[in-house]
Amino acid sequence: MRTTPPGPAGVPVFGNSRQYARDPFTFLASVEAAYGDVVRFDLGPLETYLLTNPADVERVLVSEAPKFRKTEVGNDAIDTLLGDGLLLSEGETWRKQRQLAQPAFSPQRVAGLGEVIVRNAREMLDDWEPGEVRDVQLEMARVTVRIIVEAMFGARLSERQTESIQEHLEPLGQRFEPDPMRAVVPEWAPTRENRQYHESVRALESIIDELVAGRRGTERDPAVDPASDAVGDDGEPMDLLSILLRARDRGEQTDEQLRDELMTMLLAGHDTTALALTYTWYLLSAHPEAEARVHDELAAVCGGDAPTAADVRDLEYLDRVLQESMRLYPPVYALFREPKLDVRLGGYRIPKGATLMLSQWATHRSGRWYREPEAFDPDRWLPERRAERPRFAYFPFGGGPRHCIGKHLSLLEAKLIVGTVAQEYELDYVREGPFELRGSLTMHPDEPMGMRIEPRTE
Repeated sequence: MRTTPPGPAGVPVFGNSRQYARDPFTFLASVEAAYGDVVRFDLGPLETYLLTNPADVERVLVSEAPKFRKTEVGNDAIDTLLGDGLLLSEGETWRKQRQLAQPAFSPQRVAGLGEVIVRNAREMLDDWEPGEVRDVQLEMARVTVRIIVEAMFGARLSERQTESIQEHLEPLGQRFEPDPMRAVVPEWAPTRENRQYHESVRALESIIDELVAGRRGTERDPAVDPASDAVGDDGEPMDLLSILLRARDRGEQTDEQLRDELMTMLLAGHDTTALALTYTWYLLSAHPEAEARVHDELAAVCGGDAPTAADVRDLEYLDRVLQESMRLYPPVYALFREPKLDVRLGGYRIPKGATLMLSQWATHRSGRWYREPEAFDPDRWLPERRAERPRFAYFPFGGGPRHCIGKHLSLLEAKLIVGTVAQEYELDYVREGPFELRGSLTMHPDEPMGMRIEPRTE
């Protein structure tokens, strides 16, 4: 009996990192198909174990979560960007910050953000012209960053600030693309890439400083909360920035903690939703029958009116479309953990400190858990068909105590944006054939996602 999981052969020093960097998605799908539940390979110095069985994913994320922590990859760049915010912090720091932030994401408050989402979507449509081609990825990134800032910072981005954020997202994404040579180039080295990266971080910090300065003295004014019906018991606003500013006034937050949480929210709070929407528009364009069902459902539920947070409960087919989109194209395509002590997973001993990779891309597209896994089939999310699969055959938002805090806001946002746009327009993908993907912290198209704006005709 093997004591070490199987896996592809690597080369000295680099291991399998060159194969992974060349195309992480083909690499992950290939090793899952070839080796099964647990696959061992080396990403440079990282002894890595890919877990693809939903039962093992559930153990790491949920039932045995205290045995694991976020992987410490020693990446100074990610620490520079996100610091000790919710995405990276651990232990008591994470628990305190999560508890502090939770009221900003309560179900009542999220439901109260429906009008903010729809208004921003309508403002986006006001800039569109029938027949023109727009890069839908940029459009979705633009509208979702404006929404997250209004929803969680209690402020509206100016045109200058919006453009600056979009301009500086590209150097940030490039810094985290898999590259085996990056491990040997320190962050302080004056390379062109490092200079652009640090300039982009400073630019985003400047915008955060502007937003905080604009809110100074208003953190107890309920009128600043866009979800005004969801104020706290003492009548104070419950947007994230107000909560953090009050905690700072009490001496419970440092300026550095404030910066880290706001940077994390600015980036993670819009990127995944924008990508989920981008892939959804592409899939609807490629599958006219599904697009027609979405249009029919919107007509029946909304009757031509702007969708509301209450309407989304009845948009059952749209919900299935979004779930299938996030199955085929999960914005977060891999999570990383490391065991705090030796553990057994899939029948193998995994040593303390090893890197565990839980890949949504590999598991979501596995023929072991899905019939015709490459096919776009929203009805595979009907309750009776979903019950055939293990729970963690699908985990776009992670799971367990560290599941995405913004999951419900993201889903509401996606449904209301699709509901607003699709009642007026069809978005037709203008290129022939599929597009290439690019790995970074999230999974991005490697080319512009041009779509023609076509008015709906009945």
